[in-house]
Amino acid sequence: MNAKGRFLTNVFPLVAGQAFFQTAGILVAALSGLVGYNLAADKALATVPVAVISIGTAAALIPASLFMKKYGRKRGFMLGIGLGFVAGALTSLGIYLVDFWLFVVGNMFIGAYQGFSQYYRFAAAESVEEAERSKAISWVVSGGVFAAIAGPSIARFTKDIGDIPFLYSYVSIMALSLLAMVVVSRIRYDTRQSAVGDTDQRERRLSEILKRPAFIGAIASSAVGSAVMVMVMTATPITMKICGYNADDSSIVIQWHVLGMFVPSFFTGDLIQRFGAVRVICCGILIFLLHLSLALSGTDLIHFTTGLIFLGVGWNFMFIGGTALLTKSYAAGDRAKSQAFHDFMVYAVATLSSFTAGAALDRWGWNVVNLIAAPLLIAAFAILLWYSFSGRKSEALP
Repeated sequence: MNAKGRFLTNVFPLVAGQAFFQTAGILVAALSGLVGYNLAADKALATVPVAVISIGTAAALIPASLFMKKYGRKRGFMLGIGLGFVAGALTSLGIYLVDFWLFVVGNMFIGAYQGFSQYYRFAAAESVEEAERSKAISWVVSGGVFAAIAGPSIARFTKDIGDIPFLYSYVSIMALSLLAMVVVSRIRYDTRQSAVGDTDQRERRLSEILKRPAFIGAIASSAVGSAVMVMVMTATPITMKICGYNADDSSIVIQWHVLGMFVPSFFTGDLIQRFGAVRVICCGILIFLLHLSLALSGTDLIHFTTGLIFLGVGWNFMFIGGTALLTKSYAAGDRAKSQAFHDFMVYAVATLSSFTAGAALDRWGWNVVNLIAAPLLIAAFAILLWYSFSGRKSEALP
């Protein structure tokens, strides 16, 4: 089998697994704020179901990494998909029983599913040659293109089925989990994709890893990009509802946003190979600022749609660029620890931003939600500049 054939064989099942997970995740992103608004007695709690997804993700990331280190990627992914099936069952039951907190718990299980699914991109990077890592990461993230179409479409077509609004939207998560099990069962492992900890190299302490400029830059890029994206995306459906738009309108806006998140993945890896991760990340920051200018200029449908597209593209550049930078910051023996800590920090910050979105929107409005992003983006840019001028030499691992 030639190099291209090996790339496709190793990476495609991971792309498909990501696609089915992201479909469920996008469906939830489009609807959980609205369902929470309907179920919550206190409307300030409306974004809690979305916020606890990040809590579930953060809580699962380290156990998922340790499980995969001992038992391998494939078994870890299958366990995560099982948690996704449970999530679909609990959220559906919460809607059926009109139980807000049961619905919240179900969303936390969706987060746990997400925690395991975060390692699809790392598994892809480990399955190819070093020169193709950024491309493999980018292709896995591109699974979201399918999800960008399927997730909002399923949300629109299922939300009014039956007598209970949104019930069958969450039932569909169980079906998506079963499909994910089928494709993930096709994963083939070579020696580089087996259990993560198979290495004779010295395992460094986390304190040593945290001092690496590449690691710091990776966390700054991924965490800030995800925090800004989650905060704005969480607030968008509720803001549109307040502005008089319906669920179909917000689903379409989220769909365009998600296309902005994932369509660039077809070429982001090539851009990183050509220009470097830092330049791509800084470009992502500039694109985020374009979103801010649109969000602050009005609340017409075109402002929401165009702004959310830029929001998605900015996240894509910062998240894939941050992940590519991360792979330069650790040796083989440090993979599990480094990946888990990186993603834990990303989703801890995303969790905080989700709660911030609900509180800021309720008290100060849409403009303040967006303005909060500005100092975060400036801080990320400063860290990337510091890394560029003082940290490049440390990329060569001892």
